[in-house]
Amino acid sequence: MAAQKVALITASSAGLGAQIARVFAPDFRVVVNYSSNKSRADALVNELSSIPSTHSSPQSPRFHVLQADVSSKPSVESLVKDTIKTMGRLDVVVSNAGWTRMTNFMNIDEGVIDEDWDKCFIMNVKTHMWLAYAAKDALAESEGTFISTASVAGVKPSGSSLPYSVTKAAQIHLAKGLAVILAPKIRVNSVSPGMLLTEWGMKFPESKREAAKNNTKLKRLATVEDVADQVRTLALSRSVTGQNLSIDGGSSV
Repeated sequence: MAAQKVALITASSAGLGAQIARVFAPDFRVVVNYSSNKSRADALVNELSSIPSTHSSPQSPRFHVLQADVSSKPSVESLVKDTIKTMGRLDVVVSNAGWTRMTNFMNIDEGVIDEDWDKCFIMNVKTHMWLAYAAKDALAESEGTFISTASVAGVKPSGSSLPYSVTKAAQIHLAKGLAVILAPKIRVNSVSPGMLLTEWGMKFPESKREAAKNNTKLKRLATVEDVADQVRTLALSRSVTGQNLSIDGGSSV
């Protein structure tokens, strides 16, 4: 009987991360990571526990909650250590953290603020590198996979800010670089959603949300369900590495 695989999903107490946890819950053991809202993470695990396991002999614990500030390298290292200590192995890492500040992308004065560049670079590039590095030995052992959540803003100059767009492009290239370095044992890919109407996406004014929808070829915005399903597909695929999957209704073509 194959041992049950383990997925660690960062920033997974709400939004896209929570939906990714839901699609992994039936047949993976899942570590839910949160930054500050413990009650929300606990509520998600309660919900996940009600999803029947498809594994013939589900191991315990099926789900585990871990707090970590992923803008801190030692915190990221501890997150991986604690995951392996509690769950015994690691097969899938979904690096889902990110940061932006809402600005007018077309206003260059709003695009040159050093604090925004520094925080975007840590949260959209370095945290993913730290996590991949901390997890590489465990993932090599399980011949596992690392998937990071980028953005269509990293494919086509657009989005909430210039620093966000540029660092998301760097995140996509980081995943390609890691795919080269960590092969053949570990597969590394990224997903680039278009605008998602999560708690975060709803901060955009309605006019911008409507414009984003009209800018897609399919005349619909991607949903968290769409993106989570594709993350699962990448996690299960044995032959895909170094790829960035744009899930954006065709807005980037």
